[in-house]
Amino acid sequence: MKNKTLLNSYIGFSAIYLLIILFDYPAIAWYLKPLLLLFLLYTVYDFEDFPTKKILLTALALSWIGDIILLFADKGELYFIFGLIAFLLSHMVYIVLFSKQLKTETNTNNLLYIFGIGVIIAYLALMFFLLLPNLGDLRIPVSIYAIVISTMLLFALKGSFNWSKPGNIYILMGAILFVSSDSILAFNKFYKPILLDSFLIMSTYIVAQYLIVKGILALNKKTADTF
Repeated sequence: MKNKTLLNSYIGFSAIYLLIILFDYPAIAWYLKPLLLLFLLYTVYDFEDFPTKKILLTALALSWIGDIILLFADKGELYFIFGLIAFLLSHMVYIVLFSKQLKTETNTNNLLYIFGIGVIIAYLALMFFLLLPNLGDLRIPVSIYAIVISTMLLFALKGSFNWSKPGNIYILMGAILFVSSDSILAFNKFYKPILLDSFLIMSTYIVAQYLIVKGILALNKKTADTF
């Protein structure tokens, strides 16, 4: 029950935060952003022990650090690069998390899996085609980042065939939204401005983190009323 309350608090706080962004109060949003993931961090910390708990906490902590660093991105390119590194490490930890998450089912649909891989490759090729000419000195780090987030999505896709429902769906949708959030940010920064960019970036990011956490906890619950 406590875990549900914490997750509901995250949803409520996030809704307020997104409304503040939508109605264009950036000064208030700036102070609230570092508080967002603290709800999820405490939810996982307070949850019963499970094999990948520390890995999930590490991924969330790195994302939280990235959130804070990117608050200062307008003060210099280095802040953007360090924020990129924090989220790069977070995605790498998510890859480890998904690879170590115990299989609960074996229901691999080879055709669907191959189709999913094709979609991920097509996405990566499209992002390279659109963004590479505009990246300048950031060509290598952004390319590495794009490859890592695509790999994270691939591991979530693979896991979705081997984990029980509904946790597998939560995690896959969370990974898709995480990639969407990063893609909107990159497209807006390096290709052309997007209307309501901050709202779109943060809304997809907030839901992505929520779904991944909810999915992992659902897969690792020991009793029906724990989560």
